[in-house]
Amino acid sequence: MRVTEGGLELEVPGEQTEGVEESVFYNPRQELNRDLTIATLRAFREREPRAGSYLDAMTASGIRGVRAAADGWDVTCTDVSDDAVALARANLERNGLEATVERRNANAVMHERPFDVIDLDPYGTPMPFADAAFAKCRDLVCVTATDTAPLCGAHFQSGVRSYSAVPRNTDYHTEMGVRILLSALARSAARFDVGATPLLTHATSHYVRTYLELDRKATAADAAIDELGHLYHCEDCLYREADPGLVADPLERCPHCDGERVLTAGPIWLGPIRDREFVADVRAEIPDEFGTADAARELCDELVTELDRPTHYDQHKLCKNWGLPANAMDDFLADLRAAGFEAARAHYGGTTFKTDATVGEIYAATEANLE
Repeated sequence: MRVTEGGLELEVPGEQTEGVEESVFYNPRQELNRDLTIATLRAFREREPRAGSYLDAMTASGIRGVRAAADGWDVTCTDVSDDAVALARANLERNGLEATVERRNANAVMHERPFDVIDLDPYGTPMPFADAAFAKCRDLVCVTATDTAPLCGAHFQSGVRSYSAVPRNTDYHTEMGVRILLSALARSAARFDVGATPLLTHATSHYVRTYLELDRKATAADAAIDELGHLYHCEDCLYREADPGLVADPLERCPHCDGERVLTAGPIWLGPIRDREFVADVRAEIPDEFGTADAARELCDELVTELDRPTHYDQHKLCKNWGLPANAMDDFLADLRAAGFEAARAHYGGTTFKTDATVGEIYAATEANLE
């Protein structure tokens, strides 16, 4: 079928019917991902004018590579599928664009030659491709992970195998996935004496997406590793505590409720998941013509104001746990600020927020304002 995206007309596989697998994958729900990719590439080009080459490592229909080529990048598209390669070439020709399209394994291509920007958007975990990307990429590695169940701890053993970390299925499981992914990527980059800093990261729908700026110095790799640590989480009262460092020192009992059901997760990324100024630059590069312009701008706004805390809370889950009614989110956050705490919405859902208050302090502020 034909679709129009980013002002380009492309041919993509039709919607799957029951029992029939399309030979080339296309996901219309990833349009936000692709719109933000183009806006991010535009903002990054202003940050690093030298960057010009872009690898769409798992090109499928070629839609991401075609859009990057239309934006002036020197694009290489790779895929192991004959059908994908043919479709990508046809989509480039349909739009009068040029790019290199190769039927090859992405790892082989990445190990052979460097690129300024490498984009990994595989089906499932990106980790089998991470080492090759960090070994050869000069400036920016863009990564999508769609295996959210392993990342978030719902499929525990799979998460341990794929990411060499312990994920836990907590009430902030989405952010757990974000930080497990960033930890694994930072450790992969560090093996090549490369520091990887998140410029923009978001968890949307069924995937996590991050853009990592690279600094090819051992000291930068050390600095990235210093952002790793562990989380201790009480399953009874939802208390959580961050512990920097690669060596865990698990809590035997919860400091808040004295419960024994305390989980340990990690190593996870404890640092910021985005650069506020860069996200603002990305927002400015989102034109009205993008199909997801409103959603993309709203997401950027939330990321700019989100606090640099390693976990978020869900107001409704907290109030349900306490047996208290949930008031309007703006009023709830205002109550926390009035009590002397930082508090802001998080991008993980409409009732999610971050604060420097402990779970006990959140409860006290909530209860006090219901009296």
